[in-house]
Amino acid sequence: FENDDNGTALKRVIVVGGGAAGLMAAVVCAERGADVRLFEKNERTANKLRITGKGRCNVTNDCDNAEFMRNVPTNPRFLYTVLSRFSAADTKDFFEELGVPLKVERGKRVFPVSDKASDISGALEKRCAELGVRILHRRVSSIKASNGVIEGVVAGGKDYYADAVILATGGRSYPKTGSDGDGYRFAEKLGHTIIPPMPSLVPIVCGESTDAFGKAFYLCRELQGLSLKNVALRIVECQSGKAVYDDFGEMLFTHFGVSGPMILSASAHLRDVVPGKYEIQIDLKPALDEKTLDKRLLADFDKHKNSDFINALGELLPRKMIPVVIEKSGIDPREKVNSITKAQRAALLRVLKAFPVEISGKRPIAEAIITTGGVSVREVSPKTMESKKLPHLYFAGEVLDVDAYTGGFNLQIA
Repeated sequence: FENDDNGTALKRVIVVGGGAAGLMAAVVCAERGADVRLFEKNERTANKLRITGKGRCNVTNDCDNAEFMRNVPTNPRFLYTVLSRFSAADTKDFFEELGVPLKVERGKRVFPVSDKASDISGALEKRCAELGVRILHRRVSSIKASNGVIEGVVAGGKDYYADAVILATGGRSYPKTGSDGDGYRFAEKLGHTIIPPMPSLVPIVCGESTDAFGKAFYLCRELQGLSLKNVALRIVECQSGKAVYDDFGEMLFTHFGVSGPMILSASAHLRDVVPGKYEIQIDLKPALDEKTLDKRLLADFDKHKNSDFINALGELLPRKMIPVVIEKSGIDPREKVNSITKAQRAALLRVLKAFPVEISGKRPIAEAIITTGGVSVREVSPKTMESKKLPHLYFAGEVLDVDAYTGGFNLQIA
């Protein structure tokens, strides 16, 4: 053991993974007097952190712990103790004390004032350097354990010994940043149960849709590039009719399906997605109930009573949406507005209040913001993050089976 200036033995800690969780773990251990080595297989640390929030880094969410827990769909109770010890407010204080001023935006999302993710990653790297954390850019090939005791790691064909090892290897999302599932393999070999990793916070793929007469067409492709704001979203299980997710906000149509903040969060609730299992229903006018919306329609129709139906919705819907809504309503686009019946108007209202989009799958895990699944939290102490199976083995971040919605919650967990 190396000794400090007072002759006290320093505990050796090895951190595997140089992302948000790994850097934070290294800083905290070093601040408490440990001799820390951090192994990162990439040429630099914090690759994924630098691209979060579209390069702006949504570092946490400025909410209380109760609200935070409501935004964690997977194993929220596991986080109760750690959040009470280190909350979003503590995260804000931590980075501002390191010289990174922060700001709070819509949805209580917290960003650096500079809008640069590199300020967050740079602050962690600088703090590691100040504390003497040794960063080794080598790939760990295995974790050393003997007679139920952690001994260290093997990296680059060399043994490195330690009193404790922290696995902070991330999940399997964005594998180009280094998250390729190493941690799962290490943990499983050491006796831990791995909940199968699946993509979460990922765009949704939509297949063929049908119009009111059963004719198939690629709805999302026709709406590609259209962004909807201030709409209400509901994901419905087709067989039971049960809503599995509700939200309000923004979404985007793409060539393959749908994306945007609401969709990413919704994806966390979709399990074993196959065509026909789930349907998206969009309330295009959530501020108006059906009765009020019907009055609005009647007023618009009165303005355009001698026009073709396709020319009467310009004040109500985005231009790109009009022909698709008409297809879904079953009304002839060339029918004169003054001949539209009450039953046809009711059909249009149903489309406007629950515009249907059929779900056929999710985009690949490589495109997911985070991974759901990982090391079973039943086998990890919620108070210390220590393995219940192997003393002195610890876990941090996305390698654990805990994930949350968009909005800074996942980085707070890390």
